[in-house]
Amino acid sequence: MPGLPPPRPIPIKDRASILFLEKGRLDVLDGAFVLVDEAGVRLHIPVGGIVCLMLEPGTRVSHAAVALAARAGTLLIWVGEAGVRLYAAGQPGGARADRLLYQARLALDDEARLKVVRKMYAMRFNEEAPARRSIDQLRGIEGARVRAMYKALATQYGVTWTGRDYDPHDWGASDTVNRSLSAATAALYGITEAAVLAAGYAPAIGFLHTGKPQSFVYDIADLYKFEIVVPVAFRVAAAVQANRPLDGCRVSDPVGEVRRRCRDAFRRSQILTRLIPTIEEVLAASGLPVPEAPPEAMAVAFDDAEKLGDDGHRG
Repeated sequence: MPGLPPPRPIPIKDRASILFLEKGRLDVLDGAFVLVDEAGVRLHIPVGGIVCLMLEPGTRVSHAAVALAARAGTLLIWVGEAGVRLYAAGQPGGARADRLLYQARLALDDEARLKVVRKMYAMRFNEEAPARRSIDQLRGIEGARVRAMYKALATQYGVTWTGRDYDPHDWGASDTVNRSLSAATAALYGITEAAVLAAGYAPAIGFLHTGKPQSFVYDIADLYKFEIVVPVAFRVAAAVQANRPLDGCRVSDPVGEVRRRCRDAFRRSQILTRLIPTIEEVLAASGLPVPEAPPEAMAVAFDDAEKLGDDGHRG
């Protein structure tokens, strides 16, 4: 508004997690971020209060919408059906050369990288990694443990489980449990990538995972996968396989149900308040000092606005 300073971006930890959009045109109308369908019906989207928008097939985006999302610090990710393939991602702001160089330095230092991988192992399994193991050996140990965890959860929820298997080029060929797992992990990867970018790091520079555009996203997301989203996917898939209601309601759309329940799980677990501190904790395990930011550097994340009142009051 004329005469008033522009609104400050909402900190990521205070936002809603994720929103999937398909078959519509994202635009800015009357100053608001909207999705317009073929019939011209508008759906207003509070873009400044969302961490990540996942744009599925059938979505078009205007220049004004991309500019507004960038100012609001909301990540736009173009994905395939149900989010199983990543085509492109926007930049929510906050990327800094000093953080990027620090991350690259750790990834190129064999000793520092091993320390980071061991820290991630300890955080994921709540125990120290076996001594005198290389990164490749730890990757193999982790893979075996993850397969055992999938099998145990399938038994716990009564799911028919033949292993993690899906073809991103043929979404419909996967069974219900694999489609549910893909939808759940896609949602987790979306908000994790938003946190990685907002903290000033590169999604592609991973430590345990390598060679993928989202390698570091997978590293961080895996720390929360079995805590938050995998149980959700198995619970929904179990209800569908048994043809029984879930919490009193029939599940007609397993993927949609998984997404909604993951959104609720993100809120209950307060994952948005934990992701960036987790990234910093993981990298600090390297033992190498974080470089001092130059005076002109952008903030790592959006700062909390200064309160106008005492604690317990709004403002």
